[in-house]
Formats: sequence, structure tokens, C-alpha cells
Amino acid sequence: MDFMFDHVVHFVEDPEKAIAFLKEKGIAAVEGGVHENRGTYNAVSYFDLSYIELLSTYDKELVKQTQHPRHSFLETVAKEQFTEGFSRVAIRTTDIEGAARHFREKGLMVNGPESFSRKRPDGSLVEWQLLYIGQLNGELELPFIIQWKEKDEERRQELTESKVIQPHPSKTVFSHVTFAVRDLEKTVRQWSEWFGLEVGEKFFDETLQAQCQSLELKGGRFVFSSPVGDGIVASVLRQRGERPFQVSLSSPVNSSSFELFGGMYEIKKAH
Repeated sequence: MDFMFDHVVHFVEDPEKAIAFLKEKGIAAVEGGVHENRGTYNAVSYFDLSYIELLSTYDKELVKQTQHPRHSFLETVAKEQFTEGFSRVAIRTTDIEGAARHFREKGLMVNGPESFSRKRPDGSLVEWQLLYIGQLNGELELPFIIQWKEKDEERRQELTESKVIQPHPSKTVFSHVTFAVRDLEKTVRQWSEWFGLEVGEKFFDETLQAQCQSLELKGGRFVFSSPVGDGIVASVLRQRGERPFQVSLSSPVNSSSFELFGGMYEIKKAH
């Protein structure tokens, strides 16, 4: 199976404020659209076809009362009581039925695929399918799988023409998502096996006070971090459990780090 990084979900109360905040940092983000009958809407910030989804609700009661599929991102959002911050990651495939078989063979719980659509602000329809996977008693939610109706080249052209994909003033590109995990070796081994990803070398991150290791994925890496002493990662695990907590971007222009509605962002200066 061949998977690509698709997007990271950042749950926020006010996507419009998030758009304005990112703009100040030189990062372009635009209104996405409404997920009708599901109680949610979003804004998006694209880096080629990898993107940050700033997800919010227009009807919390609807989201709470709906019976969401196990391991779906809306189940996660509702379970976490709409707490702001990074929630889930999605990876892309061109064979979602094959992916469902693949994960069943790996012994994972599989729900879907299900078909979805949303209206863009211009009234056009975006269509996709989702597959949710999970493990019994696993604390860290696994990526959900997405297959877009259009091919990558068609989406890139369409999103560029509609200015959803647009240049970032800071010239940022997407680098990776960092997860806080309790058992680095076990998590890396499992995810590498399930998703067929190449494992990078272990390294120590001084800022995070954590031992880290990456999994290579087209469009954006996954970096897993396990605490060594009391630092940022230990704090994330204590407060919110195993989860994605930081998005890293790369820019030839500047470097900075900031917190936005419960999510940590860092922009590293590219050499």
C-alpha cells in the first residue's frame, strides 16, 4: 500500500481568528466550507496538497448527539469535548477498498469506507471517501484514510485556480507533525509495519526534552517523541494523553514558534 500525508486536523473554536493569526505569521489560510448535516465547517492552509484543517462546529449539539463511527475524527472531537488543539492526522490513498482489506489483514478494526461531500463557498462540490481504523485499547488514535474523487493533478490545478492553494508570504513548506507517545519503539514499529513507512534515525530533541524518531511519508513526515525528563512532551502526555501536538514548517525567510488555539507551531529556517 502506498500512502501520502494528506492533512492534520486542528480543532479551533474560531477559524476566522485562526486565519487572521496565521496571516500575521506569513501563512496563507482560507475559508474551506460547511459539512452540511454534520455540524462542522472549516478553514484550510495548503502547502501543495498537504494541508492544515482548522475544523470547528456550527452546531455542537448535532455533533454530540450523532452516533459517529468508531475511530472517526468527529468521535475524537466529541470525546475530547471540543478541546482546542491538534486532534488527528489523515493519510491519502488511491485504493481505499484495498486499504480496508490491508488493515483488516493487519488485525486492525476497520470502519468504512464512507462517502462525503461539502460545498465550497462558490457552491461547487468537493467529494471524498473516508476509512477509519483503530486498535483495541490503543491510546493513540491512528490516521484516518482519505481518497479524493479527483486525481492529485486535477485537485492541485483546481485548488490553485480557486486560490485555495496560494503562495505563503513566508515561503513556508510543510515539514512534519510531532506526536507525544509513551513507548517510542513500539509505536514506531507498529506504524511502520501498518503503513509501510521507512523509519529514520533516533535523535534527542533538546526543546521537547524527548527522544524522537521519524517515519517518512510523501508530503510530510510523522515524528514520534517520548519524554526524557519533565518537558513539553511529558506535559502533553500528562494533560491530554498520546496525540499529535506540534506542526513543523520550513521557511527560507524566517524562523519562529508560536501557540495557536491549543496547537504548537514551529517554523524552522531552511538552510
